[in-house]
Amino acid sequence: MNRAGRALTLAASVELLHLAPAAVRLPVLRRTVARRTAGYGADPGHIALTFDDGPDPRSTPYILDALDELGARATFFLLGTMLERAPALGRELVARGHEVAVHGWYHRQQWHPAPTRDLRELRRAGEAVTGLCGARPVWYRPPYGVLTAGPALAARRLGLRTVLWTAWGRDWTAEATGDSVYATARPGLTGGATLLLHDSDCTSAPDSWRATLAALPLIAAHCRTRALTLGPLRDHAVPPPGPAVPMPP
Repeated sequence: MNRAGRALTLAASVELLHLAPAAVRLPVLRRTVARRTAGYGADPGHIALTFDDGPDPRSTPYILDALDELGARATFFLLGTMLERAPALGRELVARGHEVAVHGWYHRQQWHPAPTRDLRELRRAGEAVTGLCGARPVWYRPPYGVLTAGPALAARRLGLRTVLWTAWGRDWTAEATGDSVYATARPGLTGGATLLLHDSDCTSAPDSWRATLAALPLIAAHCRTRALTLGPLRDHAVPPPGPAVPMPP
């Protein structure tokens, strides 16, 4: 093999190693080796309620008021760019009893290896959550749920536990309604589940958060009738972290 061929082979190998952790999205791995990363909890009476992409002054306050009315608390995966614009709202999340976590600095896919950038941006986001919200984050969720090697290794280095989800409501689409979000989420609303919703439309269809808002009472009622508690990941009894996905050396 000539030098050009070896270079291409090396580049392909690096890319493969970078993308390997993204395999946790495959159903077969979600059911087996990736249970920790997917967010399955050990408590059969608890569902972890999580929100991505905030905090957003246009929508997050409505979500917070609805959660207060329902007596529920949640984990909010915050974007650094959004938190920087609304630091008071980040502090309010904590003051109202919710858990804050890291969703990254920007909301973008990490398809190509950039370990230095990944570590820098994730550290910046974690420091923003700690400094502006007044609470140290424990959890990290990659944008789009695509966990590649760079962010995965950066999260481990920063002491963040990566968690995805086991159920969602497809609440980011223009066609979403409260009923559709609930109907989509309902099959996965069982003990130990982690539910993904969004409290902002900054990366979604305009005003799609209103469908999320309308779905919350339906989701809460479903849980009440089945003696399930909606709460943050800190109460979810997620198993200790372990080597859930292949990691490059």
